[in-house]
Amino acid sequence: MKNILFIHGMFQNPKSWEKWISYFESKGYQCSAPAWPYHEGEPSQLRANPSPQLGDLHLREIVDEISFVAKGLDNPILIGHSVGGLIVQLLISKGIGFAGVAIDSVAPNAMLAFDWGFMKNSALIANPFKGNDPFEMDADTFYASFGNAMSREESDAAFEAFATHDSRNVLRDCMGEDGQIDLDLPHAPLLFIGGEKDQIIPPELNQKNAEAYTDTNSHTFFQEFPNRGHYICGQPGWEEVADSIYNWLEDQSNNNLNKI
Repeated sequence: MKNILFIHGMFQNPKSWEKWISYFESKGYQCSAPAWPYHEGEPSQLRANPSPQLGDLHLREIVDEISFVAKGLDNPILIGHSVGGLIVQLLISKGIGFAGVAIDSVAPNAMLAFDWGFMKNSALIANPFKGNDPFEMDADTFYASFGNAMSREESDAAFEAFATHDSRNVLRDCMGEDGQIDLDLPHAPLLFIGGEKDQIIPPELNQKNAEAYTDTNSHTFFQEFPNRGHYICGQPGWEEVADSIYNWLEDQSNNNLNKI
């Protein structure tokens, strides 16, 4: 049985992967989607009653927990969104996983994009003057940063069903030592996916991330989807993205590209 481990990003939790789990299970995969610490439960309840420890959550704690889960699976495929995409890359760099898919991924090594949306949203979330106060996501911010490629009605429905608050320290850590990867080393196959209208991680940063891997015997791929925002995994048309990932994964299995 082929295993997929889905890794959510900031302001989401495992509920965001429900449709993806159903999709890939119908294709014969066994799927799991662990929650980050303090992210287990119904998103609306997490927004109403966030853990008092949420603001102290750091990237390393999340990576350690996801790594523990991944090591308990048989050579899993790793699929992650946003910070989850960076976690995919971190685990792949440690030799964990058959292949990795990084969707709208935060890039390692403090890699930046000189894009207004990227700079604005990064500064808003990581704001050092806010200390360890969690970032409280609201419907307006969600629409501007996640749901901008959808109607306001669709974005508000997604916010109500799936959005959580989150720790500013996670993004801060992504830009520091804990977000570092040696991009010259051999690695399992990696697929990078970007959304044309992403206001948090622009597609050019996804492409820059993919092209930063230098080992000529390893395999990295980049694909951009038009009219997609940061909520690419949930906005209408997500099935097209899932289909593309499924086909890519089948190619990796058929070519046995993990033997590098």
